[in-house]
Amino acid sequence: MKRWRFPLLLLLYTSTLTAQQKPNIVFIYSDDLGYGDLSCYGASKIATPHIDALAKNGIRFTNAHTSSATCTPSRYSLLTGQYAWRREGTGIAPGNAALILPTNKTTLPGMLQKAGYSTAAIGKWHLGLGPAGGPDWNHEIKPGPQELGFGYSYIIPATGDRVPCVFVENHHVVNLDPNDPIVVSYQAPIDNEPTGKQHPESLTLHPSHGHDQAIVNGISRIGYMSGGKAALWKDEDIADVLTGKAIQFIEANKDKPFFIYFATHDIHVPRAPNMRFAGKSGLASRGDVILQLDDCVGRISHTLDSLQLSSNTIIIFSSDNGPVVDDGYLDNAVEKLNGHTPAGIYKGGKYSAFEAGTRVPLIASWPGKIKPGMVSPALFSQVDMYASLAALVQQPLTHDDAPDSFNSLDQLLGNSIKNRPYLVEQAGVLSLLKENWKYIAPGDGPAYDQNTRILLGNLPTAQLYDLSKDPGEQNNQAAKYPELVQSMAKLLQELQAKTVTR
Repeated sequence: MKRWRFPLLLLLYTSTLTAQQKPNIVFIYSDDLGYGDLSCYGASKIATPHIDALAKNGIRFTNAHTSSATCTPSRYSLLTGQYAWRREGTGIAPGNAALILPTNKTTLPGMLQKAGYSTAAIGKWHLGLGPAGGPDWNHEIKPGPQELGFGYSYIIPATGDRVPCVFVENHHVVNLDPNDPIVVSYQAPIDNEPTGKQHPESLTLHPSHGHDQAIVNGISRIGYMSGGKAALWKDEDIADVLTGKAIQFIEANKDKPFFIYFATHDIHVPRAPNMRFAGKSGLASRGDVILQLDDCVGRISHTLDSLQLSSNTIIIFSSDNGPVVDDGYLDNAVEKLNGHTPAGIYKGGKYSAFEAGTRVPLIASWPGKIKPGMVSPALFSQVDMYASLAALVQQPLTHDDAPDSFNSLDQLLGNSIKNRPYLVEQAGVLSLLKENWKYIAPGDGPAYDQNTRILLGNLPTAQLYDLSKDPGEQNNQAAKYPELVQSMAKLLQELQAKTVTR
């Protein structure tokens, strides 16, 4: 026994040291935040000092993209390392959708669990919950984040404008009274429950289009709901509740490596800022919730600093898709833009095949590892986060893991500005980015959305833009370069036919 004691202690010490040296990973995923919505990206009508501090202390990307111009497929691609358009049922999910991520594949959090990380999903989920047919909100809600590699979860099931308007912690609705069961329908009204369409006098925030069904906290939503009164969230407190849960997780796991997928609700509709921020931006509630988002980022950064974790923590900040100003509520966001340009110099926005649909802020900060004040032009996709973080923690990938995810760790850390060889993007149609060229495949959808007032990028013929000379996609070069159109269309078809591109 005695002669093995010292080697055993040394082994235990070495294992503990190795675990402590693994960097903590905090991924902050904002919602509907545009390329031009932050002061570090050129916004002059609003200040975001805490997010700017991340950029000042780290690296800011100017050519980073989501895989999709809407939220559910972007989140799917981020967590699986697979383009969402490869899998049916990955469009914008209804609030009572079944889990759409496969539980028989290793996800990004599952990979990090294998590498010894404590993992948490906190915030907006919108990837479905429960088995086929959807969740039973009054009992165990499973499968969900825990079955995908998250050791802890505290989530909004779908979006703030979709019922049920409750938090789910691990496998159960928070504060649910069993004597007041939740009933959710996306087909028909429930009994005599009031709706925004029938009772506009009950509303404190009125819809501009859609969003006129169940009323919760004076705001009408998408879908119908009854029951669960004690479990309903208060919209103005959502940001504080979620940030508090993230801070609690950091504090509880400060002595071991952790990964947090912190998916904020801001700046998605309905925009109901806490009273600390209401009316403070001068840009109506959309600007106010940008200030609220920035505050949440500051609180996370302050927590890491106070626990002396910052030097061993990489913070990654981005958005799930581009901006939308009027997304269903009369909140004066359009009327009070005051010269603010949410998409910056880019065209389109959320839902759009044009650049503003997928080109988003991306910032990474890691003191001592990423040089401060860097600006990278490297083409980077969120689908690459999986393989890049696997490389960071030296976790091997099997052939089936993250099939479309390229290892772009050198780019993320600012050690390379080499472009990804190509990138497929998803809106109503698929697009292909390669070098400075963007090809948008022909589509039969509408070219313009009347409700959101966004150019969608759908045309019956191919589009080709030279983004190095025409970032605003004003001049379609398809007729001028037919051979390039043909070659890019062929490459896109080949990539669609493959199951693995990594």
